This record gives sequence, structure tokens and C-alpha cells, in this order.
Amino acid sequence: MATTDLIGTPVRAEHPATAPVLTEPASPAAVAAMRRLGWALALPMNPDVVRAVTEYEVAAEHARDLAAVAASGRMTDLDADSLAAAVDLMAGARAVLADADLLDLIGLAR
Repeated sequence: MATTDLIGTPVRAEHPATAPVLTEPASPAAVAAMRRLGWALALPMNPDVVRAVTEYEVAAEHARDLAAVAASGRMTDLDADSLAAAVDLMAGARAVLADADLLDLIGLAR
């Protein structure tokens, strides 16, 4: 038995206590609403996108830590190289997410 959610995407109603199971691709409005509600992981996600988000978040944290070291005046050449590598990783991940039109997953505007 199929039913329609509030946004108009058909879903199966066999398991109402769980996240909805989409029976066809979600509309852009449905995807946006699910993301706002924190349901992005209920959608099938491309492994490259998952990897890009993870790489971006880890590299961003590392870059923040190294920026604090630089601000203190204690940055070594190895720290500078590590910061450059983190910035490069962030740029590569951002490009993957931009190609997938998913920059919002890392808090950037589309």
C-alpha cells in the first residue's frame, strides 16, 4: 500500500514508525525538506559524497587547529605543509560536493 507524504512523494506505509521508504526518486522540495528535518541520511547517498563530506570536515578541523598554532607564532615548516595539505583536501572535497550540488552538506551556499 502506498500513500503520499505531506510533500507529495509516494512512500510505503508498511512501517510508519521508521523513516519513510521512498518508492520513487524524491522531488527537490522533498529532498530539501528532509535535509531541513535531518533526514538526509535516509536517502541513498553516493559514497563519493559521503567521503567528500568526511574529508572536508576532518580537514577543516585540522586547519582550524593549525591556524591557532600559526596565530601563536609557533608554526613549524611541517605545520605549514600540513595546513596546505588540509586546505587542498578541503578544496577537493568542496569541488566534489559542488559537482553534486550538495554544498549545503558542509554548510556552504549553493
